[in-house]
Amino acid sequence: MALAKGELDKQQMESAKDLAAKESAIEMLLKPMQESLAKLSNHSHDLEVKREGAYKEVLTEIQNMQNSHRDLRKETTQLVAALRAPKVRGNWGEMQLKKCVEFSGMVQYASFEVEKYVKGEDAAIRPDLIVKLPNGRSIIVDAKTPLDAFLDASACEDEVLRSAHMAAHAARVRKHLDALCGKAYWKQFPESPDFVVCFLPSEVLFSAALEQDPSLLEYSAESRVLLATPTTLIALLKAVAYGWKQSQIARDAQLIRNEALNVQSKLVGMHDAIVELGKRLRSAGKAYDDMLVKAEGRGGLFSISRKLRELEIGEQELPVLEPAAVQLRPLTSDEWQGRLSLVAAESEGVEE
Repeated sequence: MALAKGELDKQQMESAKDLAAKESAIEMLLKPMQESLAKLSNHSHDLEVKREGAYKEVLTEIQNMQNSHRDLRKETTQLVAALRAPKVRGNWGEMQLKKCVEFSGMVQYASFEVEKYVKGEDAAIRPDLIVKLPNGRSIIVDAKTPLDAFLDASACEDEVLRSAHMAAHAARVRKHLDALCGKAYWKQFPESPDFVVCFLPSEVLFSAALEQDPSLLEYSAESRVLLATPTTLIALLKAVAYGWKQSQIARDAQLIRNEALNVQSKLVGMHDAIVELGKRLRSAGKAYDDMLVKAEGRGGLFSISRKLRELEIGEQELPVLEPAAVQLRPLTSDEWQGRLSLVAAESEGVEE
């Protein structure tokens, strides 16, 4: 028993040593993993902190978006409520009309009068725009803004009610066409063509009405009322501006022609003056030579004066005068040949 106990103790000590060695080896093996797990834990903690901050920022942005959406909805509601007022709708339509006139360049090349009252057969009528054409005629433009039914359709979620509101919108546009046809602007403005332009300040208003009632275009043509949106009105006004530009070019060409006629008449007068001056220069040279012949030569006054000086009578010598010999530059142009022949004939007549 003592021997066995001693052997067992010895084995236990060896086992304890082996176990400690194994534990040490396992600890050495697990140490890098523990360090990696610690780093991963710290990194996960940092990520969680950052993610929490990002969540807070995202939540703040979502709240800001909600506030902006709420403010936008509030302003949109106010805008819709304002557009339902007839005065505000009219001001918006007139502002769009003025912008179209500015974009088309008609402020420079055309004259327009906004809100000009004209007395009609039953009551005073007021067109929103009178566009003057280069030939003295005018185009009448009346702005209409049918928005009530269109706004109701835009705010409606039920498709059936939405279709009903859109149909009411098309009917409202047709009613405006009838009203403008009844005003008969072409009767109050004799210089206007037999039609009037109905301006809708938005493309959507026109397309929505036309989608519900495709016969509106044909009906407007029969009613002598032309439906126009900002795009088509700008195109129409640009065509008118081009006409004004061409008219200005024609007026400038006429002014240039008149000035050219004045210049040409002055050149004709200068031509005659040059010919007359040449003729007089030749006559003056001939008269000088004739006078020199009488003064110089044997028996002439200057010859007698020199003889007296030789006799010491007088104090100043008289130099001998040479003939003037006026030689004008020859004119070789064909246009001058006829004129030179005429001048030569006149000179011969003077000598005779």
